[in-house]
Amino acid sequence: MAVSRALRRLLRVLDIQEEQSRGALEAALAELHRLERAQASAGDRERGGRQLVVASAVTNELIDRLAGLEESLAASRAATVLASRASQAEQNVALCREEFLAKRIERRQAESLVRKAEAADALEAARRGQQSLDDWYLNRMHRHRRGGAKEKDD
Repeated sequence: MAVSRALRRLLRVLDIQEEQSRGALEAALAELHRLERAQASAGDRERGGRQLVVASAVTNELIDRLAGLEESLAASRAATVLASRASQAEQNVALCREEFLAKRIERRQAESLVRKAEAADALEAARRGQQSLDDWYLNRMHRHRRGGAKEKDD
């Protein structure tokens, strides 16, 4: 029972699909990390705006206070939008991870079938080889006995 070409082709296709799903997962993770960094940056920007408001209270600069308040509000709005996108990105990462793991399981199952078929092929080849050696030995013994019996008759 040789490993069929179709089974080997299926294994190659599943391997390619697993690599594609791995790439999709890595891209989704990269997007999530980018959004997390953007959220951290928005938090820094919001803190900077608040510090500008505090500093303007000491210097009594109205323009700095207004700029600080606006900076803080803009950063807060950006953080809200980024939080929503990060939530969506987390869901996307979870879906990609599930798809990747499913593809990995499929590939491993096909790989297991191929290994099992190869092991069966190897076992069959070993059995045939041993049978061939046994037949050769029996034929040799039979010829030797037949040859010895003719010499006695002569």
